[in-house]
Amino acid sequence: MLDRTKNLSEHFSLGELTKTSYKTDDNNEPPLEAVENLIHLCEDWLEELRYLYNVLYVLRPSEDYFTSKEVEPLVINQGFRSYQVMLAMKRAGLNPSKTSNHMRGCAVDIRCAGVEQALRYMVIILDIADQKNQDFDELFLERRGCVYWLHFAARPKDNRRKICFIMK
Repeated sequence: MLDRTKNLSEHFSLGELTKTSYKTDDNNEPPLEAVENLIHLCEDWLEELRYLYNVLYVLRPSEDYFTSKEVEPLVINQGFRSYQVMLAMKRAGLNPSKTSNHMRGCAVDIRCAGVEQALRYMVIILDIADQKNQDFDELFLERRGCVYWLHFAARPKDNRRKICFIMK
């Protein structure tokens, strides 16, 4: 069993990226390859997204990101999903993809306070991709009712740079 308190990067833990509301026999335990993919997501994308969002939109010019108490965390709703979690979601009436990037540890759903924050996150991710000349697989702004989140996926290879708005 993996240590869920283990940090994948400075601000993100394994527990945070494997939490789920679906109780399964496997406790949503990721294989090592999925953990490696989660580390890549955190180190190469999420840390920079968190930093840039705070510098651009939260902190005043006189505040330092590394010492300010005003820094907003990046809240992950879901990260890795095991096959058993996907089955539980299906039983609950949801329609998870059989080829979901979540199952390989390549995707996260990021909580957004509203559409404005979601759009800002999207722009930052696009800028990171362009500046690093690094592609992502999926960047979806999703809404169900008045709840917004950003689905973001980056795979080790064969990324499609697919951008979509899903409003239900």
